[in-house]
Amino acid sequence: MMNKIRKFWNDEQGQGMTEYGLVLGLIAVAVVTALIALRGHIIGLFDNAEDTVNTGVTQMGTTP
Repeated sequence: MMNKIRKFWNDEQGQGMTEYGLVLGLIAVAVVTALIALRGHIIGLFDNAEDTVNTGVTQMGTTP
């Protein structure tokens, strides 16, 4: 029984997958944090793009 417990304790199979999962989780947290921090700037970019498209459509003489 002790031999099985030692074997289980020393088994490192799956360790690599766990590390990849942790790294992926950290990357996800970093992306979400960056999106939250840059939220205002991103909204501004889309607002500018919308205004540019609307101006172009208006200058062509058609309405959206």
